[in-house]
Amino acid sequence: MQHSQLLQQLRTLRVPGMVEALEQQFTQPGTHSDLSFEERLGLMIDRETTHRSNNKVDRLLKAAKLKLQAHPEDIDYTHPRGLDKGVFASLLSGQWIEQHQNVLLTGPTGCGKTYLGCVLATQACRQGYSVRYFRSSRLLDMLAIAHGDGRFAKIINQIAKTDLLVLDDWGLEKLSLGQRNDVLELMEDRHGSRSTLITSQVPIAQWHDAIGDATLADAILDRLIHNAHRLTLKGESMRRARSAIAEAK
Repeated sequence: MQHSQLLQQLRTLRVPGMVEALEQQFTQPGTHSDLSFEERLGLMIDRETTHRSNNKVDRLLKAAKLKLQAHPEDIDYTHPRGLDKGVFASLLSGQWIEQHQNVLLTGPTGCGKTYLGCVLATQACRQGYSVRYFRSSRLLDMLAIAHGDGRFAKIINQIAKTDLLVLDDWGLEKLSLGQRNDVLELMEDRHGSRSTLITSQVPIAQWHDAIGDATLADAILDRLIHNAHRLTLKGESMRRARSAIAEAK
């Protein structure tokens, strides 16, 4: 069989990674001539596996709609904000998602909460988990609109099936009655079966007041906090610090 025919058959079978690997073997015969059939086939299978894995991660990242492109290898551990490298490395393992636990990231403006949340979300996508990012106020607005146009149940079900829900800027405004009910439904669906990551400028001790109703606050926080990893950041705004350094140059 001609090389071109063989490559076309592989394209028809939709195995582009194997196509790339075989093309490489054809164009670099000296590199592969000493390999056995099984070894050359293994290289093709490895390339296809890698190709599919990368495509899956790309799809998950696109669906996540993260606010920032943030990668574990780019984290600045030198800034004095109270980020424990060992603790964060443990979270990057993804075990907390596998065990359906939560992460609560709190601290002042500019300390990198959103960035670190997106780092954990990116890592989750790399590990094959589905992720959705929302700014908390926009999610609540979307749910309020969905009540009126009949999409509420569909959206809630979609979020309930997502492995990791990221809620950014939580607690900036006191919740209305409708919002409290929506948040409770979200947390009830996810409790013990999915993970939630929350970033907030508001200390956890003040979340009860931010929710605004004692009974519903107890119910919501019980589902969020008791099974959560808490990261409390501190210190000067990283944005201000970097701006000052740039101006000094």
